[in-house]
Amino acid sequence: MEVLLAEEYGFCFGVERAVDMVEDALSQGGTIRSLGALIHNSQEMQRLEAKGVTTISEPAEADGDTTAVIRAHGVTPQVQRELEVSAAHVIDATCPFVTRVQHLAERAAAEGRDVIVAGNPDHPEMIGVVGYAPSNTYVVRDASEVAGLPALRRPLVVSQTTIKLQTFQEVAEAVRAKSEAEPQIINTICSATRDRQDAARALSGQVEAFYVIGGRHSSNSVKLLAVCKEQCEKSFLIETADEINPDDLAGVNRVGVTAGASTPNWLIEQVVERLRAIGDAQQQAVS
Repeated sequence: MEVLLAEEYGFCFGVERAVDMVEDALSQGGTIRSLGALIHNSQEMQRLEAKGVTTISEPAEADGDTTAVIRAHGVTPQVQRELEVSAAHVIDATCPFVTRVQHLAERAAAEGRDVIVAGNPDHPEMIGVVGYAPSNTYVVRDASEVAGLPALRRPLVVSQTTIKLQTFQEVAEAVRAKSEAEPQIINTICSATRDRQDAARALSGQVEAFYVIGGRHSSNSVKLLAVCKEQCEKSFLIETADEINPDDLAGVNRVGVTAGASTPNWLIEQVVERLRAIGDAQQQAVS
């Protein structure tokens, strides 16, 4: 059985940057606490916890001995201010792509414009973005929700950094149809997200089974699975190599592998090794 890796997979710039910032802080000693999970990968979080990184849920849980870390998804300005009051030091590990969306929303709101964001309103990234323009921002999951919005004032349309391009485009068109004024449309999907989705789409048409490695609560991993299923129905989202069922690979000659933007290389390597071992075992059984 041939195991093929997508051309783009695994840690994106923002996640790698956040992990590197925490690793650097660990090397300097002290108490390191992340406000919420630093990234959406429980296995990588467990690795960091073993090195001394703990997770807090509220800024008040930080104290004068704490180096607090703002996770890659970002937070609202109010939460950041509270954290700066509580903690001895704050490391802002917000992904620069997320920071861009925050600033775009803040600027549009200051100009008296409405902001429509294509994304999941319950996602931490979206909660943080709304905090920069709470009175002017509407988060919609898809184009169907645009009809329910009030009359829009010179709208700006942006996106959660990890959604599917098609979803963003459909939302933008729905806003254009609804608004009297021509909306400003800025595609803020992270380039790593686009690259991973394009690479997965290209590979999914060449394989008989596909594995996406990533957290089940990771938006970009879930979107990768949806992209793979477009051409390869036998696509699976797994968090670890132990979740691979050899029965799913019976008769499969080519299997594709990709990984979400929060998935570390060591997890990817474990999955590839297990797939190859399953392939070897199947070959031996045939011969």
